[in-house]
Amino acid sequence: SILYAAFFGALGSSFIYGYNLSVVNAPALYIKAFYNKTWIERYGEPIAAETATLLWSITVSIFAIGGLLGALSVSSIIRVLGRKGTLLLNNSFAIIAALLLSLGEKAKSFEMLIIGRFIIGVDSGIALSVLPMYLGEITPRHIRGSIGQFNSILICLGVFTGQVLGLPELLGQESRWNYLFSFLALPATLQLCVLPFLPESPRYLLMERRNEAGAERAFQRFLGKKDVSQELEEVHAEARAQDNLHSASVLQLLKTPAVRWQLITIIITMACYQLCGLNAIWYYTNGILREAGFAENILPYITLSTGAIETLAAIISGLVIERIGRKPLLIFGFSAMAVFFSLLTVFLNFQDSVSWMPYLSYICILAVIASFCSGPGGIPFVLTGELFEQSYRPAAFMIAGTVNWLSNFAVGLLFPFIQEKLQSFAFLVFVVVCILGSIYLYLVLPETKNKTFIDISQSFSKINKIPVSSPGHEMELVLSIKPDMNGKVKHVAKMESSF
Repeated sequence: SILYAAFFGALGSSFIYGYNLSVVNAPALYIKAFYNKTWIERYGEPIAAETATLLWSITVSIFAIGGLLGALSVSSIIRVLGRKGTLLLNNSFAIIAALLLSLGEKAKSFEMLIIGRFIIGVDSGIALSVLPMYLGEITPRHIRGSIGQFNSILICLGVFTGQVLGLPELLGQESRWNYLFSFLALPATLQLCVLPFLPESPRYLLMERRNEAGAERAFQRFLGKKDVSQELEEVHAEARAQDNLHSASVLQLLKTPAVRWQLITIIITMACYQLCGLNAIWYYTNGILREAGFAENILPYITLSTGAIETLAAIISGLVIERIGRKPLLIFGFSAMAVFFSLLTVFLNFQDSVSWMPYLSYICILAVIASFCSGPGGIPFVLTGELFEQSYRPAAFMIAGTVNWLSNFAVGLLFPFIQEKLQSFAFLVFVVVCILGSIYLYLVLPETKNKTFIDISQSFSKINKIPVSSPGHEMELVLSIKPDMNGKVKHVAKMESSF
């Protein structure tokens, strides 16, 4: 049941986000031609160059604006519908967007494409917050990282699928480009067919809905065993350790000293996730391949290697995360990106003078992508779910999502100007971001693998200047000792749980 929830949950959420990152690249020329044709039919004259650029820029960037709105709305929706209910509702956004995007050409309305891109952005903003939260709450702690990486793997698979379907032999043709957007309805429909038959998050049911019977049934389904008393007891212990069982607001989260450094860590990690330079790589890929002498008509096929490397690195990361840990993978990923960005800067500057230098540049691009997907590409979402206890989690995902989408928008807006000023030295900006991110994570982030949510909160007690004997610690003592018949305290076996 956990694997079904992880795969189909990510298929209707993360996969759609990844697919939309790459799907507009192949039909870009055809969509611009459609804009021009529609403009001539309406106004009797070709569209002005500035207007065409503006319309295309809006079409691309409005996806991030929709994502920001989706992230901001998560806390409110999840309070009413729960984790699973929000994921199911989100499919309606994907299906509506698919209809608008695929029917825009027939309706002779470029506005439908722009609105469709906005709605699919809202879908992605909600998905990237709710799915990691749901997976983190239904999964035993010893595989929480691996299951959480389904989010990253399906994002990469979505990017790769968008690249494959955009090939000229498939849907990357003038007569078929709208079917690229029709495809969006398929993963959303598959999720709608499977997810209703899987349980809601047992932590949500027990701690927020007070539905112990429902939580017990959910644990039994997800863990495949009858006796789940240990798991229920741990959730009860976490509930008693919290000051507030109701979902905290963003303002309450910002004001709480006990989670201050968790919040700073998530903000910095999520900002580095977008500002580390991966999005900027795509600006250079085709240019470097042309310099290497590859013919224009085979560029789309060679570019497929980037999507394949992304997916492979994400799968390997999911397989080793529980052995190596979150912290080493994050630091390795950002550090390796800094190294390969530095090498890429050197190779780009010698590209015109040495014939084989473009090949080294392209190898560096693949290495940057693999480094990103080895840790920084998925672990920030896993950490956001792990660093916060139940009542703070929705607000934490809302803040993390806001930082994510604002940083995404900032890179798209600013990188062309940075690249224009610095040329091939533009990547040195990302070297600095990656190095600073690695240093911060090394100094501040504790390892979270195979730890309960209470244990992880305890790891931040010192830096947050919270007394070690916090409610979570006291609760552990309550579980580990009890008085005997004579009033003396005797130790009992401390309850071990898989959660």
